[in-house]
Amino acid sequence: MGETVCEIRDLRKSFGQNHVLLGIDLELRSGEVTVLMGANGAGKSTLVKVLCGHHRMDGGHMTLAGAPYAPHDAAEAIARGVVTVHQSIDDGVIPDLDVATNLMLDRLTEPGAGLFVRDAKLRARAAEVARGMGLTVDVRRRVADLDIADRQMIAIARAMARAPKVLVLDEPTSSLSAAEAERLFSLIDRLRAQGVAILYISHRMSDIRRLADKIVCMRDGAISGVFAQAPLDYEAAVAAMLGHKMTEVDITPRRGNAPVLECAGLQLQPGRPPIDLTLRECEVVAVTGLLGSGKTRLAEIIYGLRRPAGGTMRLDGAPYAPRDARAAVAAGVFLSPKDRGANAVIPDFDIADNMTLPFLGAFSRLSLLSRARQRDTVGEMVDRIGVVCRSPRDGILTLSGGNQQKVMIGRWLIEPCRVLLLDEPFQGVDIGARRDIGRHIRDTAAGRATIVLVAEIDEAIEIADRIIVLNEGALAGEHVNENIDLGRLVAQVSGPAPMLATETTA
Repeated sequence: MGETVCEIRDLRKSFGQNHVLLGIDLELRSGEVTVLMGANGAGKSTLVKVLCGHHRMDGGHMTLAGAPYAPHDAAEAIARGVVTVHQSIDDGVIPDLDVATNLMLDRLTEPGAGLFVRDAKLRARAAEVARGMGLTVDVRRRVADLDIADRQMIAIARAMARAPKVLVLDEPTSSLSAAEAERLFSLIDRLRAQGVAILYISHRMSDIRRLADKIVCMRDGAISGVFAQAPLDYEAAVAAMLGHKMTEVDITPRRGNAPVLECAGLQLQPGRPPIDLTLRECEVVAVTGLLGSGKTRLAEIIYGLRRPAGGTMRLDGAPYAPRDARAAVAAGVFLSPKDRGANAVIPDFDIADNMTLPFLGAFSRLSLLSRARQRDTVGEMVDRIGVVCRSPRDGILTLSGGNQQKVMIGRWLIEPCRVLLLDEPFQGVDIGARRDIGRHIRDTAAGRATIVLVAEIDEAIEIADRIIVLNEGALAGEHVNENIDLGRLVAQVSGPAPMLATETTA
């Protein structure tokens, strides 16, 4: 066991009457990966922001390398040796600059660095840093032209160039495929061997099983469990995070009525095994798997944004092969995409216009929009799904992330449909909003088949009648959401995809 690098005792933080951290105790040791688990709203982000100087603590104390530690800002935290790589990759790199400049930027701004930069010397030093981190990328390439995994590696390499005592990694695999994540894990192994204390924030079980030396769980602003004895008890850690066993949910699975969407021999990619799926009326089906498993590709094929490599689909018994999204919507197939900021929210529109955007024709006569009809419809939906706002005419950006997400879900509930595809509907929302959204999805499931695509197993279990597991474009398992063998489900999500997967568990 390494020496204690950072010690946190009785840490407290409030925002007005909202008490976010309620006396946190935490130790980070050299050469150890401490995984911090917590549902949305548990307080993880606030803890990290206090640790890296974005927020000042209200009470308690911290020490770093044995000395008192209370950074006034991020610059002081970095100077003291606490460096954070945030979930948003571009927070750690400057995309328009090349790799060499990104890696050496902090050294270029050091006192005595000089006014002029010799490109050859800069690239040579950057290449040396890259090699030391096990990176093979061309340092002359612009960071914006790199894939997500390489950009993540550059962000971590830049952080390591600061020689940190503590490295905080916030959901670093959220945008990585399984192969890319393994590259990151190998790099973390190197950093651990160098004696860096690593705080790794995640509740992805595949990450945790691969990396964790210790697991610390948070719930409702407090530490709810610490697991440091090998072998680590992963199921107990999940229970500590959620307040109940993952499989203890208040759902009576519905078996569904008549088939709505039938996929026969559907190939998500060339060379992958064919998939047979039947989605039934009134049924909520969760499709889960790691990034790169094929979840989003499946949604895009059903919605007409991609063509399958093989196979056929039928909608209400008739052949279904939409040319594009417009044809899918006309057939009654709706998609709420992931990443609402890039793919869904129109920042300059108010709540009403955002919610009714795909169906403005239904509120218009002779090309004139009926604001009264729009207002009444949106007002009713706002009340039904619990959007917290003053008026539907409020700007969409005045809402919290959870309420923006509710508006995006409400958008596709304005009009009836036959198939509703929801890609990561809980992305970036707190646990309260997540439960509100999940409850409303289930309450409105009559008359359609609902497909919810989620990366997190607990989110799938909280909402689904049936859970389908994809792994690298193949069907890895199928489960009715009742008495689930959690170990088997986790193994199907994390492990290699079988070439033929027809198993079903009850």
